[in-house]
Amino acid sequence: MRQQGPKRHFDCYFDISSPWTYLAFHQAQALAHETQASIDWRPFMVGFVFNAVNPSVYAMREKPVPAKAAYMQKDLADWARHQGLPLVWPPTVFPVNSLKVMRACAWLLGAPGTPKADTRPFLRFATAAFDAYWGRNLDISNDAVVAQVATEAGLDPIDLAAGIGQPTAKDTVKHHTETAIARGAFGSPTFFVGDDMYFGNDRLCLVRQALLRQG
Repeated sequence: MRQQGPKRHFDCYFDISSPWTYLAFHQAQALAHETQASIDWRPFMVGFVFNAVNPSVYAMREKPVPAKAAYMQKDLADWARHQGLPLVWPPTVFPVNSLKVMRACAWLLGAPGTPKADTRPFLRFATAAFDAYWGRNLDISNDAVVAQVATEAGLDPIDLAAGIGQPTAKDTVKHHTETAIARGAFGSPTFFVGDDMYFGNDRLCLVRQALLRQG
């Protein structure tokens, strides 16, 4: 009998309002497939994290360094081109209030400790929500857009709207936000392999090495 190898696993704290998370979302899935690892997707509110531990983000937005801001736009475009993803910087709605879509993700994933076995509905919804905001400049804080995203993901928008309002969805997002802060997170996306933290889509190569060390 062939012996089963060690189980690899990593956590991903994510907020759909982040462009770097949009890029990382797709890379993380490919990485999990390559390394035969499981992902614990943890939807949280990065704005609450900024408020608690990283308010410098707001100062940077109010008074950006022109050269740095220009390079960031180029860097995002380069990464999107590298991954073959459309990327349209939202000209009117940034930052967006992502609370509804993050609660939708939480409802589709299930409460901490009792996650749903089938993550495919979540993956379809999150993919559609990322594309709506970062690929097509749609306002994902708008109820009609959330319903449209649900339909595109093959979900019942009425059921999803009811799920967003469930106390468990609200509590799950709050729990993940507080847990992320307690573990040292300061932005999105944040990954953990065990207790080792990695921040940003460009650190997934280091996440890969950490996963391989698990084996």
